[in-house]
Amino acid sequence: MQKVPRVLISQKAQEVIDKLRSIHGELMFHQSGGCCDGSQPMCFAKGEFSVGTNDVWLGQIHGCDFFMSADQFEYWKHTQLLIDITEGRGSSFSLEIPLGLRFLVRSRLYEDWEYENLTPIYNGEEYLEKIFSI
Repeated sequence: MQKVPRVLISQKAQEVIDKLRSIHGELMFHQSGGCCDGSQPMCFAKGEFSVGTNDVWLGQIHGCDFFMSADQFEYWKHTQLLIDITEGRGSSFSLEIPLGLRFLVRSRLYEDWEYENLTPIYNGEEYLEKIFSI
């Protein structure tokens, strides 16, 4: 049985990623547990945000690694995330903000069979070891 992805992306959000990638190169996402806009997914040029052992790698969306702070993941671990886009400027450092857009999360609870077949997660250090074999 194929593993169930923890994070998905809408078609409109993919189009925004394509536009941002053409400007900034490879991208990554991080969602912290911060207040207000800090709790939305933020898009960065790959490597512009340092991940560590307090971050969890949930998977990739449209070729971009998606990380979440471990504390935030505790709240979201029973849900599948859908990264979407909406009009409106947030006040974060995310790359889409100058476009008058912002990424947001929609979610749904996993069904029991899905929860038993989720893709694995890695903390930031484990992920770096996996990718770079260090």
